[in-house]
Amino acid sequence: MTTIASPASLLTVEKIRSVIDAMPMQGRIMLRLILLQYFDVTDEEILYIVADRPDPRCVAGTKPTNTTMTKESIKVVTDRRDQYRRQVRLKRERTWLQCASLRRLTQLREAFADRARTLLTKRFSISADTLDALRASAMTVLPKPAIRLLEQRWEADEITAEDYQQQRLSIEFQTQLRMAEKYRTRLNLAEREHQSAISAPLQDHEIAHVWGIPAGSLAARKVKYLTQYLHTLHATLQTGAAATVTAPLDLWKETFSVLAEQPIERSLSTYDGLEKTESALIDKLTAMIWGNLAEEIEIKFWTSLVFGASSNAMHSEITRNLFGLQRLTTILNDMDRSPEAVDEELLKRTAPIPKLEVRAVEDSAELPAKELSEMQAQILNSMRGEDASGRASDKW
Repeated sequence: MTTIASPASLLTVEKIRSVIDAMPMQGRIMLRLILLQYFDVTDEEILYIVADRPDPRCVAGTKPTNTTMTKESIKVVTDRRDQYRRQVRLKRERTWLQCASLRRLTQLREAFADRARTLLTKRFSISADTLDALRASAMTVLPKPAIRLLEQRWEADEITAEDYQQQRLSIEFQTQLRMAEKYRTRLNLAEREHQSAISAPLQDHEIAHVWGIPAGSLAARKVKYLTQYLHTLHATLQTGAAATVTAPLDLWKETFSVLAEQPIERSLSTYDGLEKTESALIDKLTAMIWGNLAEEIEIKFWTSLVFGASSNAMHSEITRNLFGLQRLTTILNDMDRSPEAVDEELLKRTAPIPKLEVRAVEDSAELPAKELSEMQAQILNSMRGEDASGRASDKW
């Protein structure tokens, strides 16, 4: 029995592009503007848009005397195309970077929790029931008071170094579990936002802003050429499938799904002031990846990574870029995630702080004052000055 592929499975980027390229100039521009995050509007098509725009003097009631296009009018359309193209493509890239980095961070926190569990089992002989209890209470425990109490007991000599590290590692185990759950929640939200971003066409008012045509004319053209595109695409797929589809397919939705499978072109980003210096940003990103940031600081830092480097970046698409998120994914790709490296980090993080030797401090404070040599005393006297009798002056 031969399985016949449905038209949806035969849809490819090449077929979508060929159908759009075969449309009339006006229809081709309309489809490329709607799908601006996947297609470019060429310079030739920009010239057509400039010539097709209604003359503002006609709208004002004055008969135009010259209809030639100017460099200024071409630049206006080009700038608007670039503005919306950057906006939709940055959103697609940003949401993709969010999903990629959150997926890796979730895996990393789970790996840390797994290694902490292994160390507690093998090195400190913690029972499985105790570990299950720690896991069950991970979402409600407050780590800071627990760590503070543990440090106080350590300073008061109420606990051994081994017991300190075992309890501190238990707290770290719960912290890693809680952060993994937090990253999973963020990942779910980011995936929904990414799905919304990759399937969002350019809005009618945005197309009208680029093209400069009235809303009524835009709506009529959109209906006409969308219908033409879907009919042509359906006929093309039917020919390739050699079968009749019994259930109607949403070819418009499928168009976005196929186009979204293309690799995302990385934008060129430059450092724009996040964390004041680039080295400070890299250090904070590294601390975040290894789980060394306090949770309240991590929340604010993640928000600044997602929405831009400054308040201006949050509200102005021109100043906004993805430098922080791009560096985050780079560091995640380059870091050593081997079990040995994770174990070393966990044991270093949970080790007790060595106590200061009081006797050594007291001895260093009671060191006898060193007497000045004859040459040093002479230099000191010359700096202080002498009175007429030849004695050192006491005016200082």
